Amino acid sequence: MKTKHLKWLSYLSCFVMFLATLGGSVVTKTESGLGCGNEWPLCHGKFVPAHTLASMIEYSHRAISGAAGLLAVGAFVAFWMFRKKRKDLQFYALLALIFVMVQAFMGAMAVIYPTSSGVMALHFGFSLVAFASSIMLALGVRQEEIAEKNATPQSAGVPLYPVSARFRNLTWFATIYTYIVVYIGAYVSHTDSAGGCSGWPLCNNELIPDLSGGTGIAFMHRIAALLLLALIALVGHLAYWKHPHHKEIRKLGIAATVLIIIQVFTGAGIALTLTNYNVYLFTSLAHIVVLASLFGVLCYLSVRTWQLSRLQLTV
Repeated sequence: MKTKHLKWLSYLSCFVMFLATLGGSVVTKTESGLGCGNEWPLCHGKFVPAHTLASMIEYSHRAISGAAGLLAVGAFVAFWMFRKKRKDLQFYALLALIFVMVQAFMGAMAVIYPTSSGVMALHFGFSLVAFASSIMLALGVRQEEIAEKNATPQSAGVPLYPVSARFRNLTWFATIYTYIVVYIGAYVSHTDSAGGCSGWPLCNNELIPDLSGGTGIAFMHRIAALLLLALIALVGHLAYWKHPHHKEIRKLGIAATVLIIIQVFTGAGIALTLTNYNVYLFTSLAHIVVLASLFGVLCYLSVRTWQLSRLQLTV
């Protein structure tokens, strides 16, 4: 199978995985999780549910998640058959498949059985890993296609420059910490704690508010997000200024920095639109979109720094 065919398969899988991740957030924000009652895979005993808003939102999410699962299976089989030498691409496809299945199972169990807010936050975290894996797959195939187009006899002898172990470790730390902040944010959503901190940048007009209940949860997320902004800014700075020979690393660093800045503004938008449900829904979903993109970019940057740091062993 040609690279361009695998590229478009990975693009389609990534797009549908994105819709599944976004759909899960819509279900949460609109409180449509029980739009089909406590039944799965049927909805109120029917294959096609009644046309209530909650049931349609929930059932549409199920359908999109099912499509994401099928595409993940197709991508895994395709890359396993036609890219046997690209273990990294096979690994991304495998991760996407595993985590889309895990999050689908957790979603089904959440419908059938009562589930804690902590577990539901973890459910979102797994869906985000599935989406990030599909982003890594798409970026990896795109990079392969670019390399094929630019391949010339002269380029065969171009040296590859390694990245330092310190930069690699910093990138991995930033990615792991981002996932922790994601989990805290999901926990804020599933415990309905977003209203615990009104206003921005202050929380309830205080620098350090009373840390009980939802206020403490929301304030903890704000502090974690502030530290994340500083950390990603550092990664982006080092990626751009310390790696002049790596255009890919520099672009990923710029992308991560821009996304975390947008993420801060969408987070502020959530705090400032709590009293207007329609605008709040839009800002919340925008927050999720940017967050998912940021995590995907960081995951791919982590893999590339790991691959390039290993060059030190051979050069």
